Amino acid sequence: MSQNDPTDNALAAIASILDQPPVIPRERERPAVEEVSATPPPLEEFQPIEALPSLAVPPPLETAAPIEAAPPPEVFLPFEADGYSKVGPGPMAAIRFKWTVREDDGEYYVDETIGENSTPIVSGPMNKDAAIQLVDDREAAARRRFEQLKSEMTGRAAVANLVRKDNGEA
Repeated sequence: MSQNDPTDNALAAIASILDQPPVIPRERERPAVEEVSATPPPLEEFQPIEALPSLAVPPPLETAAPIEAAPPPEVFLPFEADGYSKVGPGPMAAIRFKWTVREDDGEYYVDETIGENSTPIVSGPMNKDAAIQLVDDREAAARRRFEQLKSEMTGRAAVANLVRKDNGEA
């Protein structure tokens, strides 16, 4: 070994760190605790019941205007179904589903694609409401399947971690 060996330098640095005495943090000065007597404060003289304020029912408050029920929230559907689209869940755009409604001669079709450059799978012809409903249903089903797959994967990972820990491996 030469005198400039990096391993020797690293070992010497580690040894110098380990040779230093440990630093013990000093406690902060705490304020003295105020001593309190254990005897209760003196009782005040009792007043006769007649001297206490009246417990009669107070006059009613002014009546406010009745609260009107809020109107139900309005559901806004797109005015034009043509171009209505939703994108499915997923970590990568290359495998993500997309559903788009298009109009052709008064009939509506839903184009379903996987990724950005795939050939669409066409559903239709159908009316405008059915096309929008199909897009919403497909997106909801894809989201449910994605969440189920994700929970299965995390469940398997948790089981695998438990198995590893039970075998003594870290």
